[in-house]
Amino acid sequence: MRLVLSVLAVLLALPAAAAELVVYTARSEPLIKPVFDRYTELTGTKVQFLTDKEAPLLARLMAEGANTPADILMTVDAGNLWQAAEQGTLSPLDSDVLRTNIPAHLRDPQDRWFGFSIRARTLIYNTDQMQPAQLSTYAALAQPEWKGKLCLRTSQKVYNQSLVAQLIAANGMEATEQLVRGWIANLAAAPFASDDEVIQAVASGRCAVGLVNTYYFGRQKRDNPKLPVALFWADQGEGQAGVHVNVSGAGLTRHAKHPEEARKFLEWLSTGEAQAMFAQLNLEFPANPAVPADAEVQAWGPFRQNTLNVAEAGRLQAEAVKLMDRAGYR
Repeated sequence: MRLVLSVLAVLLALPAAAAELVVYTARSEPLIKPVFDRYTELTGTKVQFLTDKEAPLLARLMAEGANTPADILMTVDAGNLWQAAEQGTLSPLDSDVLRTNIPAHLRDPQDRWFGFSIRARTLIYNTDQMQPAQLSTYAALAQPEWKGKLCLRTSQKVYNQSLVAQLIAANGMEATEQLVRGWIANLAAAPFASDDEVIQAVASGRCAVGLVNTYYFGRQKRDNPKLPVALFWADQGEGQAGVHVNVSGAGLTRHAKHPEEARKFLEWLSTGEAQAMFAQLNLEFPANPAVPADAEVQAWGPFRQNTLNVAEAGRLQAEAVKLMDRAGYR
């Protein structure tokens, strides 16, 4: 009996094992490790993480099934988050904190994932060639006056697939196909491999206007403040839907080994300091509307965002891909 009591006393005297969390993330290490490190500093919870592209991470999660060590899947674009949820890899998370902090249009209607930062996909223009008053909407870029003046990234990138998917949701299939055909007719060059190339093509005057995610613009302007390129917030007029937005986000995995720790981390990620860090590291906008954007991002000016649920980017992704193929958008 004395031996049992002695062993018990030793066990009780040992420090509790540190809480752990495993994250599979499509955000690159420089953009997410500072966030993980800060959470560990505040809570003591150890965060292990694996970085990779979106598709390999989802394939890995599906292949591992119940044996996966991942508690959280973190990825970019609502289309990718939607796919992960539809493949059954994410579990609904009942959290009043998350539902309060993250607006409804930036999270899954079934609470399987939540957006934590916003990226707008909008117009850029060459400031030496044109004035902002000449710009208005995504649809206007399909008009004949823009022939030979438009540059786009390839349709193979999910960002453009999500944009077209949301245009389908808002305007219908026929109108969106006519719009995309108009874009293709107005191209100044074949679609580029990256947003960075689109920005450089606009800066060089090869094209007058393009479509990019805002953080690509922010990075290039940070490196070269004299770059003759500016943002224009699309669809801001009366009766217009607002600029297209998408998210970086995360969800609880179906077979999470540490679901309570995952919930705590995701809730923390929706609050002040974490929101500011998560967004600022990639020049994005916080998803929580109570948290101000970084000063560098605020300098781009206010805009009204489209409040169509970003899950539509996933639901209509396959239709968007087919539409772009029919329209000759490669």
